[in-house]
Amino acid sequence: MGRATVLHLAKQGFIVYAASRTPRELFDIQSENIRPVKLDLTDPASIKETIGFIKYIDVLINNAGYGLVSTVEDVTEEEMFDQFNVNVFGLLRVCKAVIPKMRKQESGIIINISSFLGKIGLPLLTFYNSSKYAVEGITDSLRYELKDFNIRVHSIMPGFFDTNFARDNLVTNVKTFQKDSPYTKLVTTLAPVIVEQINNGNDTQEVAEMIFEIIENEKTLARQTAGDKAKKFIPMKKELSDEDFERRVRGYYDL
Repeated sequence: MGRATVLHLAKQGFIVYAASRTPRELFDIQSENIRPVKLDLTDPASIKETIGFIKYIDVLINNAGYGLVSTVEDVTEEEMFDQFNVNVFGLLRVCKAVIPKMRKQESGIIINISSFLGKIGLPLLTFYNSSKYAVEGITDSLRYELKDFNIRVHSIMPGFFDTNFARDNLVTNVKTFQKDSPYTKLVTTLAPVIVEQINNGNDTQEVAEMIFEIIENEKTLARQTAGDKAKKFIPMKKELSDEDFERRVRGYYDL
């Protein structure tokens, strides 16, 4: 999603600072409008250094994140902290660094890439889900906090998209995936289906175009869904009771 968005916004004339722990992986798309920069969300010094040299920031897109696949019983302290350190604390650190620039400019847009799982629970993804629930809460609160400074805050809740997420950005707990785990039935039923749905998900260009629309249209909704799964499950969640919705999800995933 990040790469697609960088290319799309650059094509529209934006100067895009494409932040990554490994900016060399973006050198193939480097141009006058695309400027790869090194940034580690877990390192406040890295954030300060990178954000510090950029004089004006009109739009911040918080896109970085990964998914931890683990039961609550098996998770380690390190795994639990790392999930929130990237998906939640990292987002907050970057917002903290960018907001003063936007406040002085008296304008700005923050777009948080959340997930439809920020509104819907799934087993084995408790920590990823809860991190995205947190992103939704941050988005809601920041909208109040920054309104007086003409800073808009939005979230996009994608469903499953064909990205490197399942291939590179899923971290699995060793105990949960052992053959003698009491959760073996759940793992063998759900995990392959989720991976398949991600790998056969929607095109990332949909998210890139949605981001551009949010930037251009100040009347855009506070949050939007992207992709088939999000557009199916989020409205269903609103319409049904929690118990009925849970029954639907159990049936859909054969849980």
